[in-house]
Amino acid sequence: MKSTETVKVVPARYPLRTVGAFVALFVLAAIVQSVAFNPRWEWAVFARWFFDPVILEGLGQTLLLTLLGTALSVVFGGLLALARLSASWLLSSLAWGYIWLFRSLPLIVVLIILYNFSYLYDTLSLGIPFTGIAWARYDTINVLGQFSTAVVGLTLVQSAYTAEIIRGGFLGVDHGQYEAAAALGLPAWRRTLRIILPQALRTILPSGFNEIISLAKGTAMVYVLAMPELFYTIQMIYNRTQQVIPLLMVGAVWYLAITSVLSAIQHLVERWLARSERRSAINPSRVRTPSAATARIPQPQEAVHANLS
Repeated sequence: MKSTETVKVVPARYPLRTVGAFVALFVLAAIVQSVAFNPRWEWAVFARWFFDPVILEGLGQTLLLTLLGTALSVVFGGLLALARLSASWLLSSLAWGYIWLFRSLPLIVVLIILYNFSYLYDTLSLGIPFTGIAWARYDTINVLGQFSTAVVGLTLVQSAYTAEIIRGGFLGVDHGQYEAAAALGLPAWRRTLRIILPQALRTILPSGFNEIISLAKGTAMVYVLAMPELFYTIQMIYNRTQQVIPLLMVGAVWYLAITSVLSAIQHLVERWLARSERRSAINPSRVRTPSAATARIPQPQEAVHANLS
C-alpha cells in the first residue's frame, strides 16, 4: 500500500521588502511629526483662511479659467491636429508654425504681451487686409481685459500642446483602420468621429489629463495680470499679514484637491473606455447559435453524376 505524503507549500519570503517597508514608514512618520507638531507651520492660521470667502472666490476664478482653457484648447487643438495631418501643405505648414511658436514661448511672456496688446494696437478691426475696408472696429483696451487676456493666453499656449497629443493619438491608430473606413464610403468627418477618434482616445486621455492638470496649476501664472485668482489672492493676503507659510499651504492644499479630483475623473473615464471596448469586442447578443430544430433538419446532398463509358 502506497503512503500518501502531504506537500506543504511555503510562500516565498522577501526580507528586503519588509525592511524597505519599515524604512519607508519610519521616514513618513518623521515627516508627519515634523510638519504636524512644528508650531512655525501655524496651522491655526491655515484653518482660519482655508474656507475664507476671499480664498473661495479666488478658487472659483482658478476653476473657471481651467474649465474655459481646457474646453477652448481641446477644440482649437483638435483643429490644429487635423490641419497637421492634412494633405494640404499650406494647412500643415501653418499648423506646424503655430505649434512651434507657442510651444517655444513661456506662458508668462504670452500673458504679458497680450496684456500690453493695446500699447501695440489701439484698435482691432475685422475687414480685408491691405485695404481700407473694415466691417467692425473695436478698441483693444475694451476687448482684452484681465479675464479675457488670461483665457486667450492659456488657450493659445495650451492648444499647441493639445494639438500634438491629439495628433499622436491619431497616428497611433493602425493605418488599416483608415483604409477600411474609407472603403465603407463614409465622409471624412464621420470616419474621424465614429471610427478613428474612439480608438485614439485610449492614447490621448492619459497625456490629455496630464495637460489639464498642468493647466490648472499654470493658472497661477496669471498673477502677472493682477487678476484675483487663487495664487494672486494668497499673495495679496500674506503681503498684508506677513503669514507667508500658512497661506502658501492653503494654496498648496487647494491645488492638491483640484489635481486629485482630476486624477479621479481620469481613472473613471479610462475604466469606462476599457469596459466599453471589451463589451464591443465580444457582444453575446450578436452571437447566433443554431437552434435544435435547425440542427435536426438534414441538409440536402448534391447529386453525383458518374461518367460511365
